[in-house]
Amino acid sequence: MIKGIMPPITTPFKDGEVAYDKLAQNIVRWNKTGLSGFVVMGSNGEAVFLTREEKLRLVEETKKNIGSGKKLIAGTGSDSIKETISLSNDVFERGADYALVMTPSFYKGSMNSGAFIRYFTAVADGTRVPIIIYNVPKFTGVDIQVDAIARLTEHRNIVGIKNSCENSAQTAEIIASVPKDFSVLVGTASVLYPGLAAGATGGILALANIAADECVHLQRLFHEGRHEEASKLQKKLIPVNKAVTSRYGVPGLKAAMDMVGYFGGEPRCPLTELTTAERDDLASVLKSAGLLRDWQSLGKL
Repeated sequence: MIKGIMPPITTPFKDGEVAYDKLAQNIVRWNKTGLSGFVVMGSNGEAVFLTREEKLRLVEETKKNIGSGKKLIAGTGSDSIKETISLSNDVFERGADYALVMTPSFYKGSMNSGAFIRYFTAVADGTRVPIIIYNVPKFTGVDIQVDAIARLTEHRNIVGIKNSCENSAQTAEIIASVPKDFSVLVGTASVLYPGLAAGATGGILALANIAADECVHLQRLFHEGRHEEASKLQKKLIPVNKAVTSRYGVPGLKAAMDMVGYFGGEPRCPLTELTTAERDDLASVLKSAGLLRDWQSLGKL
């Protein structure tokens, strides 16, 4: 099963080009935490702005630098089944352990359970790498139904789902409808604790880019039965997670990475960096959560 906390890592850019040296520096630091793996080419990795060549090199460079025993998941989904299969097999050859495949979404009105079942079955039939379904209605505008997920668990090559909804009841319903060996991963840190309580095996969390230790600790507290402490930590992390996801998005996450000592850098065009006022607000949120201890460090930003 796929367990633990994994960040959908950001793609570092300098002057519009991928900075692979900065990627390696970030991974070296993340390797010192209790993260169980890494996700490349996810939503927070600005995958939609990457060329195919950049995606394949990102997999290669990440695989080269991650710590022993840590899993590598690569986002490969597109509306094209043929392209998704092709990219999934290519990342497998370069060391990815799993492919994270987003629900197709362009023809939203036709994306019902039958369409999702046909799409993921065809992808899983054609790939050599195990598939994780990626449900992220915030970006796709579609929400895969529980009955479709349950049906897809019958395919030996579909092994899990990342559910990026904040609807804890939906996550619980998914968990109740799938086999015990099917991995259900929380997709946002705001509902990590209730997701774990419902039976999730871990989380792929944007927040883990800047607060890996805290996210890992929350899961550890939960499994040790220290629920009051876990709940308290969950509440502490919610404002930070909101700031680097729904409020400021990828530019905010990258700015926060810079503030806590990682390389965040610039988002790729057409995304834009935060304004000074937005950065000040973000810094205040980080400081309130205890993630930004040296207020004076902001002078260099």
